[in-house]
Amino acid sequence: MSGTGDSSDDERGKLGEDAELLARVASGDQGALARLIDRHGRGLRLFAARYLGSAADAEDVVQDVFVSVWKHAARFDPAKGRASTWLYRITANRCIDAHRRRAFRVFIGLEDVQDMLADEDPRADARVGARQELAFVRHSLSRLPERQRMALLLRAVADLDVPAIAEVMGVSAGSVEQLLVRGRRALREHMAKVVNTNDDPKGTPT
Repeated sequence: MSGTGDSSDDERGKLGEDAELLARVASGDQGALARLIDRHGRGLRLFAARYLGSAADAEDVVQDVFVSVWKHAARFDPAKGRASTWLYRITANRCIDAHRRRAFRVFIGLEDVQDMLADEDPRADARVGARQELAFVRHSLSRLPERQRMALLLRAVADLDVPAIAEVMGVSAGSVEQLLVRGRRALREHMAKVVNTNDDPKGTPT
């Protein structure tokens, strides 16, 4: 029993530390901002990279997020939610904006689609199988409606619970649960369809 209590105390301590760090950032403490980046930067970049499909774009988004945190940390109200949820909400909004800007640039021909899809890891040949599997999942995620994709990524990558996802997305918990159910089902169906297509022997030379 004591172990469970200690775990709960540790979690509350972490939540309290984030709120305290944001309060210090609001007063102009650059060290507190650096600590926040150290605590949450990797998770935010991972979420943004999965959503946008680009590590470079994710890096830009997260840099912009922490610039916004530096300027507007005083807007965070610990009475309305967790600091981590507030950070992910900002990141989610920036991701949506970045996705729309990039889609527009591609539409009018300002960005080479092949460059967007280029492999960012020069050592990828050593992990072709793993990267192909990851690319397969990413492609399937990219086919989902935007809100389903965001809900799944906030759950799987950011490890947020349903109430936190609802807060980030500005919807009810019930809506989040529906998005997760529909998103998982659509993801499984799309992946199964691709697998079945690849296994189809039609057109295969004999």
